[in-house]
Amino acid sequence: MTFENKRILITGSTSGIGLAIAKVFAKQNATVILNGLGTIDEIKTIIADLSSQTSGLVVHYDADLTDPVAIQGMMDKVQRDLGTIDILINNAGMQFVSPIESLPKEKWDQIIALNLSSSFHTIQHCLPLMREKGWGRIINIVSTHGLVASVNKSAYVASKHGLIGLTKVVALETAEENITCNALCPGWVLTPLVEKQIKTKAEVGHKTIEEATYELLAEKQPSLKFVDPADIGEFCVFLCSEAASQITGAALPMDGGWTAR
Repeated sequence: MTFENKRILITGSTSGIGLAIAKVFAKQNATVILNGLGTIDEIKTIIADLSSQTSGLVVHYDADLTDPVAIQGMMDKVQRDLGTIDILINNAGMQFVSPIESLPKEKWDQIIALNLSSSFHTIQHCLPLMREKGWGRIINIVSTHGLVASVNKSAYVASKHGLIGLTKVVALETAEENITCNALCPGWVLTPLVEKQIKTKAEVGHKTIEEATYELLAEKQPSLKFVDPADIGEFCVFLCSEAASQITGAALPMDGGWTAR
């Protein structure tokens, strides 16, 4: 399957997992629509780097994904400029670690808005366009925490469990159409967010970075290896292919055995 005529929107794609997914699809010569944080110069550098690897178009659209009005404005602009979005990958997310009784209420609202509600808003916009075209792929980048829980992550775990539920409903509502919706659930991935957690663990426990890294992996991920962001991108490409046309409504772990325990 070729992606040369496909337009793919990836939220939260200026760093980490989202950027890795964007790089894989750029190499497939898709039109890559980036969304995410960064200075003007940082965004220009990312676009230039991706553009050097593809014959497809690479563009960036900014929006505060915790604001439904801003999301609608972004989606409308993308549609006016580029037309139908063929592939939607909801990747943007955040985390805040705290016991539930001391979790700031505004953090709960922010995490639910970004991790869960933003995906509802982007899907609601894209789905009629996909139906009109007769083809579409939706992938929600969830987390192993969409399948299992951890202490001190109430808002994050709730949002990710909710995102799997949303995935299943969209899959059922489109089951007779050439549209699929799946949830991809990575375990530990060495992103800037996880690097920060390792640094904090090392400082609090008076450990080296290597010791803190091993401790983090050993607690949850039996493979003792981080999931490679590029592999997540390749998995997304497969889920968008015709070979995966009957995979829909699935919550697919990619976690080195975490959820096999």
